[in-house]
Amino acid sequence: MWQSSPPGSIYDYIRVASFSIGPDGLIEQWSRRAAGLFGIAAHEAVGRDPVETFMPAELRTGGHRRVGEILDGKEWTGLVPFRMPGENAVHGLAEVYVMPSETESGEPAALCIVVDVRALRRIETDLAASQAIFGQSPFGFVLFGTDFTVVRANQRFATVFGGQADDHRGRTVDDYLARPEAERLTATLRRVLETGNSVTDLQLVGTTPGDSESRHWSMNLYRVHSGAGRPIGIAGLATDVTRRHIAAREAASARRNLALLNEAGARIGNSLDLETTARELLGVAVPGFCDLASVDLYQGLLTGDEAPPGSWGSLHHEPVGGSAELRRVAFASAVSDALPATAPDSASTDGAINPPALGAVHRYSFNSPCSIALRTGHVEDVPGDDRGFVQSTLAVPMVAHDTVVGLVQFSRTKGSEPFGERDRALATELAARAAVCIDNARLYRREHERALILQRSLLPPGDPEAAGLDIACRYLPGNTATEVGGDWFDVIELPGHRTALVVGDVMGRGLRAAVAMGELRTAVRTLALLDLEPAEVLSALDEVARGLGTPGGSTPSDGLGGAQWPSRASHKARDADLSEVYLATCVYAVYDPVTRRCTFANAGHLPPVVVEPGEPALLLDVPPGMPLGVGGEPFEEVEVELKEGALLALYTDGLVESRDHPLDEGLQALRNALVEPELPLEDVCDHVLTTLDTRHGEDDIALLMARIQGLPIDAVGDWRLPREPRSVGRARELARRQLLAWELDDLVDTTELLVSELVTNALRYGEGEIRLRLLRDRTLVCEVWDAGLVQPRRRRAHDTDEGGRGLQLVGLLSAAWGSRRTPRGKTVWFELPLPDGAPAAERTVEQLLSMF
Repeated sequence: MWQSSPPGSIYDYIRVASFSIGPDGLIEQWSRRAAGLFGIAAHEAVGRDPVETFMPAELRTGGHRRVGEILDGKEWTGLVPFRMPGENAVHGLAEVYVMPSETESGEPAALCIVVDVRALRRIETDLAASQAIFGQSPFGFVLFGTDFTVVRANQRFATVFGGQADDHRGRTVDDYLARPEAERLTATLRRVLETGNSVTDLQLVGTTPGDSESRHWSMNLYRVHSGAGRPIGIAGLATDVTRRHIAAREAASARRNLALLNEAGARIGNSLDLETTARELLGVAVPGFCDLASVDLYQGLLTGDEAPPGSWGSLHHEPVGGSAELRRVAFASAVSDALPATAPDSASTDGAINPPALGAVHRYSFNSPCSIALRTGHVEDVPGDDRGFVQSTLAVPMVAHDTVVGLVQFSRTKGSEPFGERDRALATELAARAAVCIDNARLYRREHERALILQRSLLPPGDPEAAGLDIACRYLPGNTATEVGGDWFDVIELPGHRTALVVGDVMGRGLRAAVAMGELRTAVRTLALLDLEPAEVLSALDEVARGLGTPGGSTPSDGLGGAQWPSRASHKARDADLSEVYLATCVYAVYDPVTRRCTFANAGHLPPVVVEPGEPALLLDVPPGMPLGVGGEPFEEVEVELKEGALLALYTDGLVESRDHPLDEGLQALRNALVEPELPLEDVCDHVLTTLDTRHGEDDIALLMARIQGLPIDAVGDWRLPREPRSVGRARELARRQLLAWELDDLVDTTELLVSELVTNALRYGEGEIRLRLLRDRTLVCEVWDAGLVQPRRRRAHDTDEGGRGLQLVGLLSAAWGSRRTPRGKTVWFELPLPDGAPAAERTVEQLLSMF
């Protein structure tokens, strides 16, 4: 088909057909569109009577008359029903325009123009529907031409942007939107026109004439075509979604706030540390809630004052010149790391200009918003800075249990949305949550420090010393995120230069565990002075532990009779509530440097480790027994002879057990760490702690190590004496000769006198053979053994008594004396300090008179 007009004209829709009638009333010419309209080809139609062929029978009479009138020269226009020939005749209605004409010979003829009425009705319906939709739509409707100018707009569009609908013809998007939005819409129109792909829910922001408030529109764009498919423009349907946008923004803000609160609950307060909690607060707030934030805490709070300066009772006692001292403990920024951080003058800080440096101690001026917030406990707005960098700041007091512990400032920079009422409520909630955590951390720190001081005060001071032992020890408390534990160790000197080594662990944590540890340690020392066997010591400790949870506890009833405890206390311990029962593990060892034998008893504790020269480390097979406080089970003893230079290690479970390392692996790691026991003992301790990765801080760690160094043979004098009177003189002579051999001449007279008294008492009150032993180490110890079971008792002699002053003499002249039971009797001993070259102290009159 050849045409010079663009496709899509009206004729393409109407499909006009034509044919001509000759002088005889028959069809002379038949166009192709007529063939398409009536369904008859030209060779079938030419030469036929149109009335007889197409019109129904009842209309043919009138049809012939019309044809006659047309051939007589009359024009006619009208609707003509027709039917298509054939078995399945199709009826139609055509609008016919008949124009009279003449042939070459001057005979009358007619030219007929035919239009299908159905096509016209469809066009009329489409136009009416288009006009109804376009004009009556409640949405803004606009049609852009291919040059992106407005071709047509409806009245709703004109109502929003002013004027009448026709006034907007020829306008462009620049007449309605600011440059960035106009350029974005123009680019979208071009893309839709070029690709034919529609765009839905294009969000546009702009203002309407006479209104400064921003409006939000959602626009749908699609390309419009002619009937022949030619693009003729872009149609746009715009909906005002400002309210929906505001509601969505408020909903998003509410969701963000809920998410922030949920995150705050998960992240704030995970550490019982003041500074860490402050940093956790800022980690939640920046950048999710604000662009800048800082936390100031009262200096008194950080230094451990009992009454924080922010308590309601003391808020009115702040210095007249400004707030109490605060320290900046945390600062966070999502904008720049190069903000001013220099500390200003102490009384001029308002929070927005020249903020104090991190860690700086400062005050807020009395009338500043920050100081007012601290005094009143309410949120205050802080003006923006002079540079216009910060546009909105909230000064929020951190209140916990009616106590202001500090101040947090949330700031938003230029370009961010200012704080609203919802934001103020969220800021208050965030600050309150952090304040409670900080106050809890403050209370915990105070209790933790007290418990730690108590615990450390109960540990042996300095480096413990013992005869025949080289001792090194380490104590590592758990980190600040954990409560103080009940681990302890002790080194106790026993008579005869023997040494008791103790390591224990109270189950549980906190101040109560530390107190229980102190009571058990004191009980161990008391029981050790009674010189009980290790198993007896643990049995007595078990009763003490069972009595810790009851009012009054339990105490020994007989200082020399061993572990005799009141049954009343035992019943109280059994009836105590389980929450008040204290359980503890303990290993108790007694080492004798003369024989190099060590006796162990264990109450549920980890086994000791022994490393002998040239041998791998071994775990001693000491029956563990039940923990202290359980009761009902006896404890067993194991005696082990240790070689010279052997290494003995006692420890608590914090050294070998953690969440990442099970106990078996920790014990093997400890054995592997003791591969070089010949190193200096302090170096061995450091090597063990470094190798076993003790930095986890989950539990306290106590480590007690001892290297065996038995007393030399020449430092021991040991003799057996028959049970006869002359043994007293023999004992004095043996003691004199031994002291002279040791070059302890200054102790000869005193030792002879005291040895004579003890041997005489053994002959008079004891039984069986007498044994005399002298031990020289850091002091001189004299022991007299016999088979009698009666313990000596010191008494005051009357003025008329001729005897009974022997033990008074021993107590007066010796540094210490006592007696202990043995498997075959008893031992009475005294101890003298070695001479240091200084003159001996003279006895007082009262001391001398006490002998008579």
